[in-house]
Amino acid sequence: MGPHKFDKSNLRQVILDAPKQFSVGFDLARDIKIQGKFDRVVFFGEGGSAFPAAFIRILIANKRYEAGQLPIPFMQNYTYNLTPDSFEGALNVFCSYSGNTEETISTLKQAIDKGLPAVVMASGGKVEEISRQNSVPFVKLPLPFAGFQPRMGTGYFVGVMLGVLTNSGMTVDFRDEILKSAEGFAAKMDDLEKKGQELAAKISGKTPLVWANQMYKELARVWTIKFNEHAKNPAFWNFFSELNHNLMVGMTNLSDRYFAVMLKDPADDPRNLRRYEITADLLSEYGMESETIEIVGASVFEKIFNSVYLADFAAYYLAEKNKVDPTPVDAVEEFKKRLNPNFDKKFS
Repeated sequence: MGPHKFDKSNLRQVILDAPKQFSVGFDLARDIKIQGKFDRVVFFGEGGSAFPAAFIRILIANKRYEAGQLPIPFMQNYTYNLTPDSFEGALNVFCSYSGNTEETISTLKQAIDKGLPAVVMASGGKVEEISRQNSVPFVKLPLPFAGFQPRMGTGYFVGVMLGVLTNSGMTVDFRDEILKSAEGFAAKMDDLEKKGQELAAKISGKTPLVWANQMYKELARVWTIKFNEHAKNPAFWNFFSELNHNLMVGMTNLSDRYFAVMLKDPADDPRNLRRYEITADLLSEYGMESETIEIVGASVFEKIFNSVYLADFAAYYLAEKNKVDPTPVDAVEEFKKRLNPNFDKKFS
């Protein structure tokens, strides 16, 4: 099996190679240690440069839970300005794959002006320039080829972030556990691709709604990002049991236009697990189709990335159904052009 005919940049191979990124990320962060005593982490980033932080939060919280410890607060800032969270006791982490994300540039400059502890990761751009000029710890992310999309660099981000946070005393070191699991993904890719292709055929022509439990709600959000960016298809997310108190009512009408992908963790509270089947049955009475997919794996890390790669393949093959190239994000690029204050100016 090879790339489909609309896949001009061979995104399929990028998906297949994605598990190799974790070891590269850990190696890049090997010598990065931020001095100080920190009681929380604040992440700055947008789009594909931001959602890996949510996975970091889940992974570290789970490790602390296993050790009987309270979680460390992890905040995410998507704005142009610092908030009080970024000051005393905070380690500020700035992520911009391109290095030219204007919100991240703005907050990084403010953090430098205030002398706040910070670490930066990017493939280059203005963020690298600012970091090096001001001696801010910087990790240069790989750029495998021109047009490489940030949403496909999650393994690099996760490896780098965990490496930096481990070196800086924010979490226990579980690099070996992650790398062992990452090696095992290669044997699963054929099956994940087949399941993704089958799921895309069911979703085709509809708007997917992706739901999970509270612990994995960010995973549901990432699924929608894959549908948005790979397939150029609208998609929306929510989580159990909250959706049973409001969103479900909205499906009473026009429900045949949607398809629910329900990500079910077998380790969830049995009372919550009952909601999946009941919800599917009720929605089917309104004409809405759904698919319940178990979040499988021997660890939280495996559960997250088994599901992420399945999402990649489902969205990849939905792109084929939609007859679009799954790599570029033209709407985003056009929007960035229009943000430029000189856009469409007339010069004499």
